[in-house]
Amino acid sequence: MKKIMITGCNGQLGRALNSLYEKEQNIEIINTDVFPGDHITPLDITDVDAVLSFVKERKPDAIINCAAHTNVDKCETDIDNAYKINAVGPRNLSLAATETGAKLMHISTDYVFPGTESRALTEFDAVGPVSMYGKTKLAGENFVKEFSEKHFIIRTAWLYGDGKNFVKTMLRLAQDHDEVSVVKDQFGTPTSALELAKAIRYLLPTENYGLFHGTCEGSCSWADFAAEIFRLAKKYTKVNYITTEEFASPTKRPAYSILDNYMLRLTTDFTFAPWQEAIAEYMRDAF
Repeated sequence: MKKIMITGCNGQLGRALNSLYEKEQNIEIINTDVFPGDHITPLDITDVDAVLSFVKERKPDAIINCAAHTNVDKCETDIDNAYKINAVGPRNLSLAATETGAKLMHISTDYVFPGTESRALTEFDAVGPVSMYGKTKLAGENFVKEFSEKHFIIRTAWLYGDGKNFVKTMLRLAQDHDEVSVVKDQFGTPTSALELAKAIRYLLPTENYGLFHGTCEGSCSWADFAAEIFRLAKKYTKVNYITTEEFASPTKRPAYSILDNYMLRLTTDFTFAPWQEAIAEYMRDAF
């Protein structure tokens, strides 16, 4: 039986992975998070001694790191914690994985790019984060590359699943608002946590190590995404298409961060669902 350790198991991706793997008899899931719960072992990935001790004791065949400081605005002021969780944590997991011979699957983000290009970005394009969140996540990528001998890094974007996300925010606002204002000049790809979990399950048994982009196919603006959510939910809330300048935010966000799943196409036969199909499936199952 293979043992897979999941960090940040309470998050959207962690829950999707558990849902996917629970059907497999030959997989034992070791769930960890900073907060304990049923069948969840508390583990602080920023504590190198705790990580090394835990991984040596449990000896997982693979570690999937879903833990991250994902509050983009808070990362701008909570800089030390952002680096600890997004960079030092992956470093600690990498050290432990290498010492025990485990594979490491690390999840990163489109925010490692500046968002100034007007084309889909491949794994070979130059990075240049413009936010603290992006800078700390890039540092995490670099630590994984440096310290983990057998690693996969998947950059994803605009993730939604079982947890707090843009879809639920829009539906909550629709309950008592006739209209909402959403930015029209930031472009990316809404990505289902379940689709990402499928990609992880596909890659993990292989030795096809390295850097991958992993998002649903296609692209849209945040405003277009909101409009599609309301259409599927049969809500009549109006979407006001506004510019980034009109939307007050303390954090600079990439204007164009569409990811091209180039390495998946080059080296595998795995494909993500189109974003429209994935959000329709999510809406059917979740609401």
